[in-house]
Amino acid sequence: MVFCRGCGKEIHETAPSCPHCGAPQQVAGASTGPRSEKDYIIAILLCFFLGTFGVHRFYVGKVGTGLLMLVTLGGFGIWTLIDFIFIVLGSFTDSEGRKIKNG
Repeated sequence: MVFCRGCGKEIHETAPSCPHCGAPQQVAGASTGPRSEKDYIIAILLCFFLGTFGVHRFYVGKVGTGLLMLVTLGGFGIWTLIDFIFIVLGSFTDSEGRKIKNG
């Protein structure tokens, strides 16, 4: 049991909203913030196969860093590897700050 974020009454921990006051509750494990409309699988594949050229960054709208990756060949591969890990973990964001996630 947890306490409601709105009225403070005790409610079940998985309740999406308080049955007493109707205040929305954040369910444990729920994603926070809006999700990008860019496809997760496409971002992974672009990063894996063409990440050295920054193609995945162009795909998500990050043109400036995409050009920088193109010039530096993905930060000599290190930047590409870091981006790949972030995409797989669901922490990579598009140009508007929305996370690119699977499902």
